[in-house]
Amino acid sequence: MKKALLFLGSLLLASSLFAQKTPESKSGWMLGAQSYSFRLFPFAEALRKIDSCGLKYVEAFPSQQIGGGVTGTMNFTMDASTRQAVKKMLKDRGITLVAYGVVRAKDEAEWKALFEFAKEMGIRNINSEPDVKQMPYIGKLAQQYKINVALHNHPKPSHYWHPDSVLAVIGNNPYLGSCSDIGHWVRSGLNPVACLKQLQGRVLGMHFKDLEEKAPKTHDVVWGTGVCDIPAVIAEMKRQKFKGPISAEYEYHWENNAPEIAESVKNFRTIYTKGSIK
Repeated sequence: MKKALLFLGSLLLASSLFAQKTPESKSGWMLGAQSYSFRLFPFAEALRKIDSCGLKYVEAFPSQQIGGGVTGTMNFTMDASTRQAVKKMLKDRGITLVAYGVVRAKDEAEWKALFEFAKEMGIRNINSEPDVKQMPYIGKLAQQYKINVALHNHPKPSHYWHPDSVLAVIGNNPYLGSCSDIGHWVRSGLNPVACLKQLQGRVLGMHFKDLEEKAPKTHDVVWGTGVCDIPAVIAEMKRQKFKGPISAEYEYHWENNAPEIAESVKNFRTIYTKGSIK
């Protein structure tokens, strides 16, 4: 038992030291990956790939198989023993679960179960695209549990594709805001920097992408090599003093995209430090 505790302590220390060494951690940015980037693989394998990219944070999505000898999916309805197994999986890999989504719940009771899951798993942000009619009780639950609900923007015609629709429902509740997907804004014909400025102070988390072209039908490319103006986005995040999870969501070359995510992470950190890449 003593050896196990010492081992766990070493893992936590190593994770803490890693976080301190990443440039973006100085700003309170938790750069990780949305496990949907590795949707062809179970969550356990996704964690290994995320680790290989130099990242220590993860956003889980509900329908991914867990794997690693654990049956079931990452759905918030998982039982207590499965939750404990997932927690151990995360600790063993030294990765922190900071966000969960994109997820929806059908009614207030189910939303409460989702918040209970988030509380137990230590999740900071629930990323969702809820029905507008649900927002009053979602806001109350977010304040009660002190867990953020960040409204995600799929491309138009999804309801939250434009910042206007996010601002229209979040009011002054500090636990409600935006999960800003900069790539989907570009797919919708919007400027990501302008959108971030419109949402100033209400950006709770991000789905980070760079795209090959400004078009609805396009694909991800290594960050800093596409049309999303990553240096300007990072500069705006700094200006706003953004703090929170940033999930790499790379929806291309599904069978083997870890090398491109790793290169994206390297470019992100170079841009964060120097303002540009060569």
